[in-house]
Amino acid sequence: MELIELNAKTRETSGKGAARKLRKNNAFPAIVYGAETEPVMISVDNSEFDRVIRENGSTGLFFNLKIEGDSGKGKIAMLKDVQMDTFGLNYLHIDLHEINMDTKVTVSVPVETVGVSVGVKEGGLLQVIRRELDVICKPADTPDNIRIDITALEVGDAVHVEDIDLGEAIEIPHEVNFTVITIGAPTVEEAVEEEDEFMEEGEIEAAPAAEEASAE
Repeated sequence: MELIELNAKTRETSGKGAARKLRKNNAFPAIVYGAETEPVMISVDNSEFDRVIRENGSTGLFFNLKIEGDSGKGKIAMLKDVQMDTFGLNYLHIDLHEINMDTKVTVSVPVETVGVSVGVKEGGLLQVIRRELDVICKPADTPDNIRIDITALEVGDAVHVEDIDLGEAIEIPHEVNFTVITIGAPTVEEAVEEEDEFMEEGEIEAAPAAEEASAE
């Protein structure tokens, strides 16, 4: 788990007019809520948040939230929701969930493959069914990613949730037979191309034999 520092300011007003005013100043509205605390309305600098997302993605992010005027140590919060405009260019609003470091949370973690499978080398197709998986654990135990070694997978093989071991501290709340990765068979077009190549080679080999027979 990595804590990313994020600066924010408190805001007293809400609504479309207040949001437009924030955006004119290169900021956007956000809210921080938690099970044991009252929701806090804040604003976040657009450029700062955009840099964070570009460098870290938007999945499984934890922030050390520094709110201007707050004399405390800051809030530890998890990114729960991001709203953007229709064109995906500007941030409209984000939800942050304040967390307790001793309480388990549910976080989406990206799946990454390691190596090149035997099946792919033989012409099979790597299919990542789920690019992200939910995990339940304490914030400090949250993995940056779930790395799955696919080197030994052959055509027709699959990786299910029950095959992934993240240790006792981390639970994957999906069915044990939930498929994450498969190595599919070559496509029909590839199979036809291979068959055509085989036929062409056979025709080339058969041609000299036919010429010899006609000469006799």
